[in-house]
Amino acid sequence: MTVKRDYEVTGVDCVNCAAKIESGIKNIDGVISASLNYSMSKLSIEVDGEKSLYEIERKIQKLMDSIEKGSRLKVTETGEKDNDDSDRLSKTRLSIYIIAAVSYFAGMFFIENPAIELVLFIFAYMVFGYNVLLKSAKNILRGRVFDENFLMSIATIGALIIGEYPEAAAVMMFYQVGELFQDYAVNHSRRAIKSLIAIKPDYANLKTGEGYKRVAPSEINIGDYIVVRPGERVPLDGVVTEGVSAVDTSALTGESLPRDVGIGSEILSGSINMSGVLTIRVTRMFENSTVSRILEMVESASQKKANAERFITRFAAIYTPLVAGIAVLLALIPPLFFGGEFNQWIYRALLFLVVSCPCALVISIPLGFFGGIGAASRRGILVKGGNYLEALAKVKTVVFDKTGTLTSGSFEVTKLGTAADITEDELLYYAAHAEAFSTHPLAASVIRKFGREPDKSIVTEYAEYAGMGVSAKVSGRTVLLGNKNLFDRSGIETVDKERAGTLMHLAVDGKYAGYVLLEDTVKEDSSKSIESLKALGVEDIIMLTGDSRHAAGSAAEKLNIKTVYSELLPHEKMERLERIMDEKSGSGKVAFVGDGINDSPVLARADVGIAMGGTGSDAAIEASDIVVMTDEPGKIPEAIVIARKTRKVVYQNIVLSMAVKAVVLALGAGGVATMWEAVFADVGVALLAILNAMRIIRVK
Repeated sequence: MTVKRDYEVTGVDCVNCAAKIESGIKNIDGVISASLNYSMSKLSIEVDGEKSLYEIERKIQKLMDSIEKGSRLKVTETGEKDNDDSDRLSKTRLSIYIIAAVSYFAGMFFIENPAIELVLFIFAYMVFGYNVLLKSAKNILRGRVFDENFLMSIATIGALIIGEYPEAAAVMMFYQVGELFQDYAVNHSRRAIKSLIAIKPDYANLKTGEGYKRVAPSEINIGDYIVVRPGERVPLDGVVTEGVSAVDTSALTGESLPRDVGIGSEILSGSINMSGVLTIRVTRMFENSTVSRILEMVESASQKKANAERFITRFAAIYTPLVAGIAVLLALIPPLFFGGEFNQWIYRALLFLVVSCPCALVISIPLGFFGGIGAASRRGILVKGGNYLEALAKVKTVVFDKTGTLTSGSFEVTKLGTAADITEDELLYYAAHAEAFSTHPLAASVIRKFGREPDKSIVTEYAEYAGMGVSAKVSGRTVLLGNKNLFDRSGIETVDKERAGTLMHLAVDGKYAGYVLLEDTVKEDSSKSIESLKALGVEDIIMLTGDSRHAAGSAAEKLNIKTVYSELLPHEKMERLERIMDEKSGSGKVAFVGDGINDSPVLARADVGIAMGGTGSDAAIEASDIVVMTDEPGKIPEAIVIARKTRKVVYQNIVLSMAVKAVVLALGAGGVATMWEAVFADVGVALLAILNAMRIIRVK
């Protein structure tokens, strides 16, 4: 038996440190899996149930202390708030930094006594460099040599040795100032991301025989009644049994307009009641509710890293020791073999070390992908990992299911065909009354078209024929309503033509009276979605459906979809998708969009599986990579735009970081650049990359 636990991690302000902590936790005896989400400050572990969880937690905390002093492991369920100690510590540290910076600039521009200058530079260096030097020393003792602390320590100590005191102090000063700005940018981004999913309800008002009782949402059972007052967040999914109101669903669906609800309306947890008092009958336990599914999907998204994220993690592990080795060669080979001055080449080698720190890439790329996931979730699009966002950006073929995906999945009467001696109103009257006792979805569509509740008192001798139709006496007249098989069995000739929808024939007193045509209607935004996908450069849009050839052809014609495969069984859908993927191999990714249980295998097999989350089955949502909470096909082009914007920003950061570093490295090796340019190439570029990544969260 395994046990899963989630924790909040505080005080981990370095992506490299987070990666080391995650790797170390995975090696702890009893830990099956571990994922440290740096962007959300969240640790998720799965442990062997037989092992002591307390002992594992103690080892994790010890590991964290050894890597990032002051970091803490907190159980998320406790609801413990961050105390103000860290804020006070940051303010104190900032005050000391300001004093040290003033000392540095005083020595640089106003003090002419060399001894006093030296004291001020050393003071500034020690204030700004203390933590860096201490971390570097501790890491070396633990066998972890090559990181940004090591690079900064070697570079500045070397500068001190060759007498470059102002530049040694300047490197440490601007490195720490840059780190403060980076921390601010990263924390601002974290807050922005967390605010997108801050929809977890704190309580529920349970309706009891004695009144109302405030309880945790997890204590509510299916069938219980809860009351939601104006301004409160709906804690669980359910159906409204009393009251009318408008609800804000923007946190779930991205839809800014309030949605009106009344008796019989389904209502989703996480939405906010804006006006009237609502009584709701709960239909899902809290752990299976919409809000819980959203939180779980978004918070666990970072466990599935994009290829770019995985590459940068591997790249940083190789890159840092490599540049340290090159720096050594740069310091030794020219003076030994070409007659250069040792001090000059050591200075250039030290500059090389400062420039080479990979912070900009290591921080900004995961932040960029998580920003994209956050931006999508704000629009009601849940992406389960950075790898799926990256794949979505490369989609060139989109394959749609029909019913429930491009169409509403509910039938509507679209045509009434009458015989010569009966009117349309009479035809609909007899059809609606014949269906008065039926629970079939088609019966509900006929009654809805009739516009009022049939008078059941005039209906007698009702009989239902499975898979064929019904018969009844309506005001004493015998009415038969059903498909051609029922009429053939009754010996009544029908007017039967090939049509796109479902045809229900009607006979009154044994005489054919006409037919009712029902069709699955296309969703309002399906056509616009198809047009938008084509405008985005999606090369092929295909429909796969189990529906009849005529129904599929009719829907495809309305939506301008050229390629349609109909009358497919679930395994045939899979076979057809695999053929499509083989044909499109090497020309972009293939996405499949569906909603039913029968779509689950296809969703899992596609490069990107997109499920309709509102009406979609749990199996389809589980098998998918992306979930559209609003069931709107129009969200799919939005998701592709966000994915491409995310990829663009991530690539911008990679190019910016590598290009600036390459230029400054070349200039430094040639003796043109100084430590000031080196500091910008490290800290300045990292800050620019982080700020660029933050733009994704606000993408329109």
